[in-house]
Amino acid sequence: MSNIEEHSEQPPTSARVDEGEHGISLHEAFVVWLRVAALSFGGPAGQIAVMHRIVVEEKRWVGDARFLHALNYCMLLPGPEAQQLATYLGWLMHRTLGGLIAGVLFILPGAVAIMALSWVYVLYGQVEWLNALFFGLKAAVLAIVLNALLRISQRALKSTAMVVLALLAFVGIFFFNLPFPLIIALSGALGYVGGRAGWAQFNGADGHGNEGSSALSDADSALGEVLASHTQTDSGRSVRTLVVWLSLWLIPIGLLLLFLGPEHTFSRIATFFSTLAVVTFGGAYAVLAYVAQQAVESYQWLAPGEMLDGLGMAETTPGPLIMVLQFVGFLGAFREPGTLSPLVAGTLGGLLATWVTFTPCFLWIFLGAPFVERLRGNKALSSALTAITAAIVGVMLNLAIWFAIHTMFKQVLMVSIGPLQFDWPFVQSLDVAALWLTVAALVAVFVLKLGLLTTLLLSCAVGFGLQQLGFIV
Repeated sequence: MSNIEEHSEQPPTSARVDEGEHGISLHEAFVVWLRVAALSFGGPAGQIAVMHRIVVEEKRWVGDARFLHALNYCMLLPGPEAQQLATYLGWLMHRTLGGLIAGVLFILPGAVAIMALSWVYVLYGQVEWLNALFFGLKAAVLAIVLNALLRISQRALKSTAMVVLALLAFVGIFFFNLPFPLIIALSGALGYVGGRAGWAQFNGADGHGNEGSSALSDADSALGEVLASHTQTDSGRSVRTLVVWLSLWLIPIGLLLLFLGPEHTFSRIATFFSTLAVVTFGGAYAVLAYVAQQAVESYQWLAPGEMLDGLGMAETTPGPLIMVLQFVGFLGAFREPGTLSPLVAGTLGGLLATWVTFTPCFLWIFLGAPFVERLRGNKALSSALTAITAAIVGVMLNLAIWFAIHTMFKQVLMVSIGPLQFDWPFVQSLDVAALWLTVAALVAVFVLKLGLLTTLLLSCAVGFGLQQLGFIV
């Protein structure tokens, strides 16, 4: 069968398979995850689309239902959902080592890029040719995000109820600024009730596009429908996982507090970003306003304009958008270096911010994933996760519009009308060059069907050319 929902309702078989039975070597997985990481531009929407295209459509490692099931769990967690999804899928394929490879590689290109750009930033300030490359890259990223939204929505919105739920989620987050966790909780509760009641709309039974679906079924994927031996729940293994990852996360913080004191810059970076790691529900956009306020006003690590520069770096480099926290940690330590040189302190501060931000992500996956895999056979919970997927499409639409507004307009206004509060572009600030470059990128992705890397490289080249010709400054 090829229908996503039909498979999601079937309980996973109790048969166990050993790692490697799927025939995919760890070396091959390493190459694939490195490729996913290198192409992971455009925030969570673009990153999830890249992962789906490569892991599901091209490599056929897991089916659509299993991919969406894992995505639903990651969306419920604090932290960057795309990085956690990569970790989850890597763990499914090759145990803990596979999860580490996928998760670390997903972070690595962005961490290296942000660190290099942080050095350039403090040594040379704004670099015109680099800004030109970023200008071109943003147009390509917008096209990738829109492509992602289309692909995910085609697979997630399989009934009229799911379409309505996605629209309600979009309205709630875009116009009313409702908290992301509230939207997810309400959607999940509605889906659970619908699943328990047997409403066909909550398992896609009414076939909103089901006929002739090109979705990959779990049974036809390399991993199949079985529960591999390492996905079985085990209390002893869960305790060991908890101890190991809590130690890796909290012991360095404790040592900093013990030897440097709570007021030292490194201690403040460690405690501040560790706190963020457990409250960043809804991804980076949901917490960036709080980060900016605290880093700029309370800690005075950087100026408001510098926070925007860091966000621009994170948006136009591969990896999670939350990687902007590395830039914040870098500048904070750079300006309060203590006995170290500013560049050494900045580098250590950036790495420390990255460590305490992402270490908990591995804890959430390695501890919770075995239990989540067992839930695939629960019809009511599957319906709840199906509803959450629909709500996620609405959230992704919000991110796509947010990115489009900030890409094509130089000024964005905050509009308040009664309970409504939303961003709206200042029409006179339209960036004509950005508009035409975005249109060209959309043609490249949707009409010419150019690959992601080709589109990104061409957009960067055009952006550089426009800067050299004086069309952008």
